[in-house]
Amino acid sequence: MRVTRGDFWGGLAAMLVALPSSIAFGVVIFTAVSPQLAGSGALAGMVGAAALGVLAPLVSRNAGFVTAPCAPAAAVMAGVAAQLALNKIPALRIVVLLAITSLVSALLQIAYGALRFGRLIKYIPFQVVTGYSCGVAVIIAASQIPKLLGSSRVRVFDALLTPQSWRWPGIVVGVVTILAMTIAPRITKMIPATVIAVMAGIGTYFAIAIVHPSLLRVTANPLLIGPIHAAGAFPGPFGHLSVVRIADLALIVGPALTLSLLLSIDTLKTGVVLDALTRERHDSNRELFGQGVANAAAAIAGGVPGSAASGPTLVNVTSGARTHWSGVIEGVLALVTLVALRDLVAWLPIAALAGILLVIAWRMFDLKIFHLLAVPSTRLDFFVITAVIVVAASVGLIQATATGIGLTILLFIRNQLNAAVIQRKVDLTEMRSKRRRRPEELKLLDEHGSEGLLVLLRGDLFFGTVDQLFTDLERDLERRRFILLDFRRVESMDYTAAHLLMQMKQRLNERGGQLVFSGMPSTLPSRQDIEDYLHKLSIVTPDGGARIFETRDGALEWMEEKILENARWSPSKTMPPIALEELFAFQDFDAQSLASMRPFVKARTFEAGAKIFSVGDKGAEIYFVRKGRVHILLPLEGGKKHHLATMCRGEFFGEMSFLDRAPRSAGAEAATRTELFELSRADFDEIAKHDHALAGRIFEQLALAIARRLRVADAELRALEER
Repeated sequence: MRVTRGDFWGGLAAMLVALPSSIAFGVVIFTAVSPQLAGSGALAGMVGAAALGVLAPLVSRNAGFVTAPCAPAAAVMAGVAAQLALNKIPALRIVVLLAITSLVSALLQIAYGALRFGRLIKYIPFQVVTGYSCGVAVIIAASQIPKLLGSSRVRVFDALLTPQSWRWPGIVVGVVTILAMTIAPRITKMIPATVIAVMAGIGTYFAIAIVHPSLLRVTANPLLIGPIHAAGAFPGPFGHLSVVRIADLALIVGPALTLSLLLSIDTLKTGVVLDALTRERHDSNRELFGQGVANAAAAIAGGVPGSAASGPTLVNVTSGARTHWSGVIEGVLALVTLVALRDLVAWLPIAALAGILLVIAWRMFDLKIFHLLAVPSTRLDFFVITAVIVVAASVGLIQATATGIGLTILLFIRNQLNAAVIQRKVDLTEMRSKRRRRPEELKLLDEHGSEGLLVLLRGDLFFGTVDQLFTDLERDLERRRFILLDFRRVESMDYTAAHLLMQMKQRLNERGGQLVFSGMPSTLPSRQDIEDYLHKLSIVTPDGGARIFETRDGALEWMEEKILENARWSPSKTMPPIALEELFAFQDFDAQSLASMRPFVKARTFEAGAKIFSVGDKGAEIYFVRKGRVHILLPLEGGKKHHLATMCRGEFFGEMSFLDRAPRSAGAEAATRTELFELSRADFDEIAKHDHALAGRIFEQLALAIARRLRVADAELRALEER
């Protein structure tokens, strides 16, 4: 892949954005160990920017990314440093432990990428991620306010409550830096705001120094970074492993895990933004692997860890970068700057860096979280985010992780408990199968349809929802003989729910009724096969167990038959085959018209289970049912079928292909031994040649019957949408 001119300018612009922030983050971490280590922190920040910038894109090969020290790394590492300093651990030992923390975190990132965990990390709840970001912003702001004030105090409240410790030159430099970084983007897009802010801070400092010449010394000046040197002699922190004790390692395991997760999340968030900008997709697992390798190298070299930073990345792409070489160029330029301008960095005012970090912290804090308070349904989400922020700022990011994930799990369980698993509950006086029935049958179903109940289920049937399900159906178990549970929208089921179904089956069996299932999902996100699960638990058995029907309509029809049987109705199969003149389509025809038709109408017989036609068949025949029943079926994935309708004595089917001569759009299968009349389109055309009026009347009757069917379909769709 060839380096382009845009890659160079993008890398240069990204370096100008990333390097000042990297220096600032390094200072934050090392001054948490000791205020005298500000110069060491600046060096660590620059080393980190160079190592991360060069190695991450070379390994990941994802275009556009710029990797540099970042705010989450600064927050975690500074927290670890401060905690170790409180334990009276010597500074050199803390620096080595920080390097080990970075290295362990990097190895975890390499494992995330190798094990393809890139997608899994994306599923960390958004409330937790937002709480993290806001918590990191609060931590950084709290650590930088004392530096902005020029106070020797470390804690923000101590600094604010002791104005006598403030140094007004630092305050002026910091305020000017903040104003410059805020206003600069409105004035020009050519020069990065951080560069303008740094120059404004330095210029202000030297302007004040004209009045106070004592500020023009670099050594032992609390307002400047000071001489650049490493916290320990080279070859880096790992040259001093002998100072580390075994017991110290237990102190960094949790922070290393937290750091690896935060850096990975920050990288993946940047990847999402970059993909939206470039309209391409990056390899998240390879990016994590590359980030891990780069962070490991930075740790060994004594640099600050980092992630794919969104600010430098966006500047890189919008400046013309198109390949991964732009990231490498950014790292090389950072290395050149480290070698060439190392001594000049000593003159950077700490208050200027504090001002830059305060602006970054302000931009990191998501003010939109307060909008969640306006909507009752999202106030608990605001509570979770606030809890993560408070715990992160007062206790630590590790504890904030556990708090956020724990609260989101509780919210998920609460939502599941409150979610209704019954979508709809209706008896057979309101809902019928698609089988066309005689008026006498419909009257009996109106009288006795309350014996059958259809229950449409949805969501997850588990220990948290079964009590609600049982409560909603308890009265029905006493009143109904047949209960049909439709599983079409069920996502999963556990053993507690299965045990409840067993109890329901037993109670219905005791009253001479039966539990019925339909619509078993063939593919679930959980990969659970609910139908197989019910068979294994003996809930569905051939001898008296619950019954499973492939379609809801088939189950409804079976319940209707049982209700009619209990009402001592004589089934229509005992009735003789219907004559041609009795069919609805030809009831108004005179004897001469019927006589003209008879030579063209053929009698056909199909045994139960026989296919009359299948989807895709070529054929233009229309069929009229003389006796028996025909199922109209639509094939689905996994070998399942959707029951469109049941055609009974006097009905017709196959009219679509008869009218448009196209292949069959559904299949027809004899449910019982069935006798039919068959009229082909070719024979109909022959009739039309000799008797146009008769052909017109046939079309008119078919159109009328189809219109009635469409009205029924409209009513069913309306009911489905309204509920």
